[in-house]
Amino acid sequence: MCLAALRQLGFRAQHRYIVFQVLPYTLGLGPEIWRVLDKCHHQRNLAEYEGMLDVDEQLFAELLRATATVLKTIEQRYPRQ
Repeated sequence: MCLAALRQLGFRAQHRYIVFQVLPYTLGLGPEIWRVLDKCHHQRNLAEYEGMLDVDEQLFAELLRATATVLKTIEQRYPRQ
């Protein structure tokens, strides 16, 4: 969703973490959102590339809230036609 918002504005990111860090500019969302998404992406990379799969229930709950916020913001900014 974050990548789609960035591309909607005509930009492309070379690195995935940039997609999260520019959320204040693409969707008007603050660091409380992009830091959660960035941390989860980092955890995903650790699981994928190093086999470190440690599920943090609090981080998972924060991820659900952050993604719900991103989705709601996208739906408000880019309503279906």
